[in-house]
Amino acid sequence: MPVETSSFPVLTVLTFWPVAAAIVLAFVKDDQNVRRVTFGASLVEVALAWPLLAFQKIPGFQFVELHSWVDAWKLQYYMGVDGISIMMIWLSILTLPVCVLCSWTYIGRRIKEFHVCLLLMTTACVGVFSALDLVLFYVFWEALLIPMYLMIAVWGGDDRRYASIKFFIYTLAGSTLLLVAIAALRVVGGTFSIPELMNTVFPFRFQYWIFLAMGIAFAIKVPMFPFHTWLPAAHVQAPSAGSVILAAVLLKMGAYGFLRFSLPIAPAASEYFAPLMIILSLAAIIYGGAIALGQEDIKKLVAYSSVAHMGFVTLGIFLFTVRGIEGALVQMLNHGIITGGLFMLIGTIYERSHSRDLSKNLGLGKFLPAFIFFWGLFGLASFGFPGTNGFVGEFLVIVAALGETTSIMGAEVPVVGLLTIPGAMLAAAYALKVILKLAWGKPSSAKDKGWKDLNFREWVYMVVPAVFVIYLGLAPMGVINTIDPSIQATVNSYENRKDLRVGTTVTTESGYWQSVSQIHDQIHDDQPILKSNTGSFRTSSGRPFGSANEEGYLKALPSSVNAFAHLDGSQESKL
Repeated sequence: MPVETSSFPVLTVLTFWPVAAAIVLAFVKDDQNVRRVTFGASLVEVALAWPLLAFQKIPGFQFVELHSWVDAWKLQYYMGVDGISIMMIWLSILTLPVCVLCSWTYIGRRIKEFHVCLLLMTTACVGVFSALDLVLFYVFWEALLIPMYLMIAVWGGDDRRYASIKFFIYTLAGSTLLLVAIAALRVVGGTFSIPELMNTVFPFRFQYWIFLAMGIAFAIKVPMFPFHTWLPAAHVQAPSAGSVILAAVLLKMGAYGFLRFSLPIAPAASEYFAPLMIILSLAAIIYGGAIALGQEDIKKLVAYSSVAHMGFVTLGIFLFTVRGIEGALVQMLNHGIITGGLFMLIGTIYERSHSRDLSKNLGLGKFLPAFIFFWGLFGLASFGFPGTNGFVGEFLVIVAALGETTSIMGAEVPVVGLLTIPGAMLAAAYALKVILKLAWGKPSSAKDKGWKDLNFREWVYMVVPAVFVIYLGLAPMGVINTIDPSIQATVNSYENRKDLRVGTTVTTESGYWQSVSQIHDQIHDDQPILKSNTGSFRTSSGRPFGSANEEGYLKALPSSVNAFAHLDGSQESKL
């Protein structure tokens, strides 16, 4: 995969600037100054991301930073972004300042420690989406666990201990499996380099176990049904900023993992497990929506809605089409914006009513019109109302799902697409239920209470996501054009290699991977690979598949040979 190096280490600066700010906070004593310094550091972080605007709409990694780290273990400090990760980095960076603002009065104790956690989580989030070395990726993946755990356990609600421990156990279990998969990839693949591993064809049996180990880790983080049970507890007990980071960024790491690792590294296993992943995604869409509809705790309702919305994301990924993955990635971005906004609004009303119960926050439209305006906007976006950003990703996924048909009694029926419709209807039902009760429910909870509408600070942090809700709903092509080349490359790579399943492999002295058994599955329309004296490899239909090195072995990168073949002079012959 082509890479473009960067003369200015923008990704390193974005990753570690929050750490530097956290160190500075250690010397700040006044609580108000802690807030101001953190907010200032968050604005500097946004300014430092300015070079990312030069991101080119091409496949391959850009802003690459590559340095030797631990030579004995072949570890590298390897950073870079492509169209799949660039939007997640922007989302991580822009989430920090709004989290500081929405916590300004919400957090009243251990203020310095809280803001240190915010800064460290930003470092981990940017690092996860930038790392191109497996060990570096895992370091950032794990680094997020501790500050998130502390945020729930220290600043959470009454049941914070239960929620934090459940979050920790689930996440640690997934991380353990991920670590096993990383070790296996190093042993079999010979490298920790993610781009090299993405271009290596592994034996199907190896892909099978790698997909299971990584897939469970990513499914827990999404979270997919039935690994979702930690999420409602964590959301309900976490402070507003913690819920925003959970919804906006942390959940996206699981979906990002499927796109970055599962599809490119284990394409054959991804295809094998796709029916199961689609069933689980549909279950999440319908189950999450149905449970959300029955909730009276507003925060728990939004938490279960996240299970449903992320179901659309994983569904789009495992349809293996450009449109489906485009929809999934757009939905990842938009869900972070919408749900983050809803959690901030829940925090603002909790500061007034001291309750998240819907029955204690009725009829606010007359007394808090600005609050209801923003809730209505984000509520409509949450169920994909046309003109809002929530419509775009969900629509693309549904259209992609409707394009996948199943033969039933001689007729081609879009079963998967049709099963998404109840989920969309449930989303409209629970979103409109909350909007109607909050705006016009009786008796009014705000009457004679002296509750004030949004203040200037609350307006500021609500306007930011609201602008993106409208802009991305009306003009989404800027995002789609940015992510499309990388998605096209991912889908093409998957299509080219999903049917290639080789046997066991051994390492030759030259460092190439050479198969010692036959290719027992064939490529595209049951056509085996042919060998050519031209030094390139094609299917019998003439489709290019790869090129040969000097020894005649099929290769993807100079250091990774994916299957066995040897040129035999002037004649073509089957493997």
